[in-house]
Amino acid sequence: MSVDGKPGVLFLCVANSARSQMAEGLARQRFGDRLHIMSAGTQPARMSAYAVEAMKEIGIDIRRQCPEPVNGIDPDSVDLVITLCAEEICPVFLKSRRRLRWPQEDPVKATGSHDEILERFRAVRDSIAKKLDQLETIFPRQ
Repeated sequence: MSVDGKPGVLFLCVANSARSQMAEGLARQRFGDRLHIMSAGTQPARMSAYAVEAMKEIGIDIRRQCPEPVNGIDPDSVDLVITLCAEEICPVFLKSRRRLRWPQEDPVKATGSHDEILERFRAVRDSIAKKLDQLETIFPRQ
């Protein structure tokens, strides 16, 4: 169930426009070639400019990542599904695979000034970054 001998990790939410995109960028930076990192959504939407900005602040460029539909993901490439939904119903994909829930409030729904909205994206980004420690125990360095 891996791609090129690397375990596959799928970050999943509804729109694949912010939370899962930030998780994908963070995981790619942290795990490099150790894991095959993907993200997808059940209703892909345009990538959030705030997500791009929040990631750029920490030196990660996610502009080349594209929101993907979950039905475009090869099930055989996925070993672990991590859902990021909090207040909405998370999509169900590959019930037979190991799953983790990392609920994150959708920062796309934030209101206020540019700085207030960006702060919500930063909070989600930082929360996801901390949770990536769990992947070290699941997929330790060889």
